[in-house]
Amino acid sequence: MDHLQRVLYVEDDTDIREIATLALQDVGGLTVKVCESGEKALREIDEFAPQLVLLDVMMPGLNGPETLKALIQQGSVDTSIPIAFMTAKVHPDELKRYHEMGVLNVIAKPFDPMTLADEVRAIWQAHHD
Repeated sequence: MDHLQRVLYVEDDTDIREIATLALQDVGGLTVKVCESGEKALREIDEFAPQLVLLDVMMPGLNGPETLKALIQQGSVDTSIPIAFMTAKVHPDELKRYHEMGVLNVIAKPFDPMTLADEVRAIWQAHHD
């Protein structure tokens, strides 16, 4: 497949989830599976088979890094699927730690709804070049 279609998006904040979903689906034309928790993502990822995973970092229960670790352990994601975190915490030390976990990129919050889908596509494209 030569272009991005399916994105799994994990975000606990209802307002952010709605804005990002509109940005990715309505503006960006992507198919988005939204999960409001890491636990839900673990249950639903395999059936959806995303091409890219977007994870919020700060969530109750399993946070983004813990969710990523669990997805890898259950075999749902590997190096063929790019992972991006969405977070307001974009301090260089934090970014370094995320990259060490295997996160390809970080999208800063607040994000621009008009360019979010393009940012996500650019991450996917960079992974496949």
